[in-house]
Amino acid sequence: MPSETDTPETPRPRYDIDRLKAKLAGIKTEDNPALVRQKSRDFYWYSPTLKRQLDHVAGDIIVSPANEQEVVRVLAAAFELGIPVTPRGTGTGNYGQAMPLSGGIVLDLSGMNKVLAVQPGRFVAEAGAVIAEIDKVARPQAQEIRMHPSTYATASVGGFIAGGSGGVGSITWGGLRDAGNVIRLKVVTMEASPRVLELTGDDLAKVAHAYGTNGIITEVEMPLGPSYRWVDLFLGFDTFERAAAFAGALGEQDGIAKKNIAVVAAPAPQTYFLRHQDYMVPGKHVVIAIIADFAVDAALNFARRQGAELLLRTDKLDEDERRKMPPGFELTWNHTTLRALRVDPAITYLQVLYPFPDQVKLATAIHEKFGDEVVGHLEFVRFDGKVTCFGLPLVRFTTEERLEEIMAIHEDMGAPIFNPHRYTLEEGGMKQTDEVQLAFKKEADPQGLLNPGKMIAWEDPSYDYKSGKTFLFKSLADAGVAS
Repeated sequence: MPSETDTPETPRPRYDIDRLKAKLAGIKTEDNPALVRQKSRDFYWYSPTLKRQLDHVAGDIIVSPANEQEVVRVLAAAFELGIPVTPRGTGTGNYGQAMPLSGGIVLDLSGMNKVLAVQPGRFVAEAGAVIAEIDKVARPQAQEIRMHPSTYATASVGGFIAGGSGGVGSITWGGLRDAGNVIRLKVVTMEASPRVLELTGDDLAKVAHAYGTNGIITEVEMPLGPSYRWVDLFLGFDTFERAAAFAGALGEQDGIAKKNIAVVAAPAPQTYFLRHQDYMVPGKHVVIAIIADFAVDAALNFARRQGAELLLRTDKLDEDERRKMPPGFELTWNHTTLRALRVDPAITYLQVLYPFPDQVKLATAIHEKFGDEVVGHLEFVRFDGKVTCFGLPLVRFTTEERLEEIMAIHEDMGAPIFNPHRYTLEEGGMKQTDEVQLAFKKEADPQGLLNPGKMIAWEDPSYDYKSGKTFLFKSLADAGVAS
């Protein structure tokens, strides 16, 4: 079982890579150590803890299937030879979920990138399709993907489902955990004769946010929403509490079509939003609201009544100025952390839930407690039908011990932490391993060769997964999912 605090480098297992390559003749492989190491990493370095623990991790070979049939061949060969397989999309995750702790095969699915169909209200795509490319096909039909991570331009849709939880769009549509946000998945099992399963309904929860530990996603069907011309609004407030209260109230304005609402406390916008700095008034806490063009006037009227100062609206910029600036969503979610890291490498972050209905009061109390050590960053979402907020605050890292203290203080104050400084499903806290999850793992991956080391309850049968913690993805047993 992985340790909660450390993962020392251990002797690498020896796998019969030559025999594997012979079995995979005709499928693209790469075993140049530098290239394998490059493809063995994700954005784990956002966390100083994970950077220390995982810097040594690398696979033995990259295998890049071109289609589902080749995925089946790879898994059959790996099963026969006892070689672990860690799936990877484009490597934009943050928790080491795409890193091969036991070496073996890095299964690069980025070449399986076809958009297979776009119909009214839905699309079908291979798992490696980049989300921005899906929208390029959907937008001529006035449609777009409902939600996406801030790594929209590079993230694959399969990786988003296997490792993500929601993001830009979640203020309107909720998260990936919510019924209806994924329609169907095709998943290949890791057996002597791999099966291709089609999962729908509650069974989708078995592989959503499971890091590819219990099946390789090869095809995705998801709903589409209406595509609008989106406008980025930057609004300033004198206090963090007023900015957060306004963001929540704007989220509840159902007639205003919106894609994202974020709050970033001063001095982060003024320091880290380099291409927007000319518009960031010193001392102002900033709300970034992404609003449909036809709803901008309504949103600004509402903002004025709430005492907001308009700092910038991107639809009033000339074309050259607009081109110089990243889209607003690339200042939100974990792109806020990325912007900060580019200026100050000592920055890291947390993932926090501020439960409804006291989210603004709690977020404000925590912000005031830590001062500049933990700079407030809120993302407003619909969570179980109610508008509340997650936090991705920027933490000025000093020691791992202090980081643990900061998280414990959040929990003690009533704000559950989804720990981004852990690489296992259970310790990250978004998804609970339960008897249903374990039964499906046993069925789909009986030798435990899929992304080993990421599911403690599989590695250690004595592990107590019946925890009273808050989990973002509900227990499958509680949700009534059959094993």
